[in-house]
Amino acid sequence: MKEQSSDKLEFAAKFVNNTGAPIFLTGKAGTGKTTFLRDLAKRTHKRHVILAPTGIAALHAKGVTIHSQFLLPLGSFLPVREPEGNFTDQYGFYTQHTLSRRHPLNQLRKSVLKAVELLVIDEVSMLRADVLDAIDYRMKSVKGNFREPFGGVQVLMIGDLYQLPPIVKDHEWQVLNRFYNSMHFFEAKALQNSGLVYLELDKIFRQQDDEFINVLNHLRDNQVTQQDVDLLNKHFKSAEEIKKLEEEYITITTHNYKADQINQKEMESLSGKSFFFDAEVEGEFPDSLYPLPDRLELREGAQIMFVKNDSSGNASYFNGKIAKVIHLEKDEILVQMQGTDEEYTLRKEVWENKKYIVNQDTKELDEEVIGTFSQYPIKLAWAVTVHKSQGLTFDRAIIDVGQAFAPGQVYVALSRLRSLDGLVLRSRIQSNLVYSDHQVVNFSQSAGNQLELQDLLQRNQSHYLGSLVDRTFDLRPILKELETFQKEQNSSLEFEDAEMQKTIPEVYQLLSAEVGNTEKFRRQLLFLLQENESEKLQERIQKGGQYYRELIANSLKKILSQAGLVEQFSRTKKYLDGLESVEESLLRKYVELSKLGRLIEAISSGNTPGRMEDLDEEILSLRRQFIFKAKEQAAEKIKGIKSKTGRKKSGGLKPKRQKGDSFEVTYLLYTQGKTIEEISKERSLAQSTIKSHLAHGIETGRVELENCLPEYVISEIKDQLEKQTSMTELREYFNGKYDYGTIKMVIAGNKVGF
Repeated sequence: MKEQSSDKLEFAAKFVNNTGAPIFLTGKAGTGKTTFLRDLAKRTHKRHVILAPTGIAALHAKGVTIHSQFLLPLGSFLPVREPEGNFTDQYGFYTQHTLSRRHPLNQLRKSVLKAVELLVIDEVSMLRADVLDAIDYRMKSVKGNFREPFGGVQVLMIGDLYQLPPIVKDHEWQVLNRFYNSMHFFEAKALQNSGLVYLELDKIFRQQDDEFINVLNHLRDNQVTQQDVDLLNKHFKSAEEIKKLEEEYITITTHNYKADQINQKEMESLSGKSFFFDAEVEGEFPDSLYPLPDRLELREGAQIMFVKNDSSGNASYFNGKIAKVIHLEKDEILVQMQGTDEEYTLRKEVWENKKYIVNQDTKELDEEVIGTFSQYPIKLAWAVTVHKSQGLTFDRAIIDVGQAFAPGQVYVALSRLRSLDGLVLRSRIQSNLVYSDHQVVNFSQSAGNQLELQDLLQRNQSHYLGSLVDRTFDLRPILKELETFQKEQNSSLEFEDAEMQKTIPEVYQLLSAEVGNTEKFRRQLLFLLQENESEKLQERIQKGGQYYRELIANSLKKILSQAGLVEQFSRTKKYLDGLESVEESLLRKYVELSKLGRLIEAISSGNTPGRMEDLDEEILSLRRQFIFKAKEQAAEKIKGIKSKTGRKKSGGLKPKRQKGDSFEVTYLLYTQGKTIEEISKERSLAQSTIKSHLAHGIETGRVELENCLPEYVISEIKDQLEKQTSMTELREYFNGKYDYGTIKMVIAGNKVGF
């Protein structure tokens, strides 16, 4: 392919925003994949979640693990409907049958996945094909769409196949090889019919040495020459020579035990006393996610490596930078950066464990921080394994890959370096150890023979525009949601109030009456799209969109009115959960109708549509307006309803106000002068929940913001409210300094004119 890398980054943005095609964004180490991922939230109009195969990879990507988001059991997935007993009597296998019956998704996961338009999977080289097929089945089930891969949701996969491979045990492979040629993600059944857009970034930012870059390219492509091997082996040093360099160089080796031995030996050689520094862990942050030991042992003279980029914005250090500890006290670590006289006093960094939720105010996808891990962002660094060096950059390193045991290990180790100048080999490179996985090489070569990117983009854009029209004016998913709701709630639909009995059937009738019309309308729009009649198409979308937006808004108003009444009664949680699912479906449809014209206009004009924050504000305002009206009506109507359950049958407890009661208890404890931490302990609730209660109280005028937070905190966050346009951007700006709840409280105060 002829396109240059900078163009390819633009192509990547267009394929994400202008198409629904599955994408594999790859490239050598240091080509900008991580930067693209970091910028994605600011550049896409699609609701998305970021996933990774492991906990550490998820922390680096600022996302969540695949298994936690999809509630996948541990074990191997077989991509068939039958029970796993038809294929093996071994424990640890599951199929579509057992996934849906024994491991169903909870309501929270369903709500999130129903809202998703884009799945982003980082470090995809570690993702097994069977796990990707399990994701495919989950998405199809949640979306109710088994016709398209992943239920019609786009998948963006990011990673370098020449780095860490997926792990499969021998006994697993004995069963899985009946379904897959290998365990690499590209063998997944979900991708066989959909195709895959292959985008390889080829501009390397880490290395500037052309000779070194050529050697690395040959390593990746299994085309290593004797000349390449001879060039590398010029950097071999004897044990005596290496001993003189060990203090200034980090050793990259193949096995954990080797790295541990080197680090332990060097640590014990230091004469000073050990100092210990403990991590601070808050909320939900399991041991398996710890990015560092919770207790860090250091001595003066220790060689350390930073494991995180500087979050202060000063770029004082980066992930992989080497330094030496020069002074230690109980609460102070002073280091000297390698290659300079610069001294730096360390401060702790914060890692966040988060989950995706549907925001209760906006019904949009949001992130909720459920736990944090705070520790000095360093580890002992006389040695590190090839595995743990992935993603790091070193100026100088001693490479010890004489016992390389996995494809690509030599390449990964060497590609950590900026240039050949910083390379020292502990053992000579052997030609028989320098190889890449042949299945990866074959896939990369065949994928690279796809159509030119511009042609692929045009083809996928046309398909995407057609699917947008088809999906936007299809009311059947909402009708299906209503049918499911009525089926599950059938025993509790006999409300005492006659109007409450009719609400759901009325909404169903209102929407089902339009199914025939929407079918005709979709055909008209698709014809105009095919004929490239842009003006007529936009005119029809504007008129039709307005009509159906009003229809959806009217339905939404009825649902929220029903919810406003039902929440006054006892024993209605299941009913309210069902109403909430219907409401979310209606809001998603309203958003689709609002975005369609803009998307078609931008894509047809060759532009890349980005975020549409004005629509978020419009929908939030509309929903609040409906909720306010619903509560007013409920307060009036409730006076005439005698049953405490709101239903015809007798019985039930006293009218409930569960959420309101919870708020009130928090407010009461707050007025007694208790801190957020004290209220959290007394109520056995997370501090994030207490802060959410107080944010609600601030917004409604029940609580004073200045009594909850220090003035400097309020001022610092408030200064950024106009500069950072979303909660995600605010969180990224503060990078863990202030949690979600604190920011939410200040936003609430800003709304009431604090």
